[in-house]
Amino acid sequence: MYMRVKRLIDIVLSAIGLIILSPIFLIIIIAIKVDSPGPVLFKQRRIGIHKSHFDILKFRTMRIDTPKDTPTHLLENPDQWITRVGKFLRKTSLDELPQIINIFKGEMSIIGPRPALWNQYDLIEERDKYGANDIPVGLTGWAQINGRDELEIDEKAKLDGEYAEKIGFLMDVRCFFGTIFSVLRSDGVVEGGTGRKNAEIKK
Repeated sequence: MYMRVKRLIDIVLSAIGLIILSPIFLIIIIAIKVDSPGPVLFKQRRIGIHKSHFDILKFRTMRIDTPKDTPTHLLENPDQWITRVGKFLRKTSLDELPQIINIFKGEMSIIGPRPALWNQYDLIEERDKYGANDIPVGLTGWAQINGRDELEIDEKAKLDGEYAEKIGFLMDVRCFFGTIFSVLRSDGVVEGGTGRKNAEIKK
């Protein structure tokens, strides 16, 4: 029953978000175009509910000549590939805003485990142990407010499993407001992630 309510909340809030945040979208789009050549959006193949595939949307934060399909933590010097605007977008998590479109389309939820890369087989396998692959992935979630980039794969999967077990309105509200405080404090933001295999590719 709650999953239907959760989806309705996602539709309503994402629609409102797209309308209210449209001026910010426009400013970011202009800033990206002025700062560096290349597309405004970056698409990346991710794992959704029941291990389905979808293309996640982000604002591009890296140069177009960045080695393709190379996780940030494997780049010799990640900072040299990140644009000036990109550094700000990453620090404030504004690069994630286009995922509101993914939420509106039903590919993601506002709250849920962060979608793994299609080739993050270790994380996907660990999540299977806790049933975390069988709930909607999200823009933010329980693991995001309990370590974010600093988490190792097994720790992240356990937290995702804890969310899957306790999923409900109060849990989602807790994650939502916890995310706001975490973003304001930039908690757990480590470029490339200190978790050995837990870095997402951002471009």
